[in-house]
Amino acid sequence: MLREARRIIEDVLSADERILADPAPDVAVSELADSSVNFVVRPWVRAGDFWAVKFAVTEAIKLAFDEQGVSIPFPQMDVHIPGGSGPEPGAEAA
Repeated sequence: MLREARRIIEDVLSADERILADPAPDVAVSELADSSVNFVVRPWVRAGDFWAVKFAVTEAIKLAFDEQGVSIPFPQMDVHIPGGSGPEPGAEAA
């Protein structure tokens, strides 16, 4: 899945004409986090295009991930209470 995610990111970058070919964009694994593998994505653009490209590329990557079945994990925490039996069936949470 890591290679697939990298390919999708690189495809998104190559499809945007505002991204400069030289120097080539950087796409690298930056962190092995608790619930995710984080990428750094650094395309080179003209200064005036920076914000528009940043927002467009971020959205395009998310949409491409969704279309290709690559999920983005959300932080979660499991809480275990020693000796706790949990709520009774049918009880509403307060």
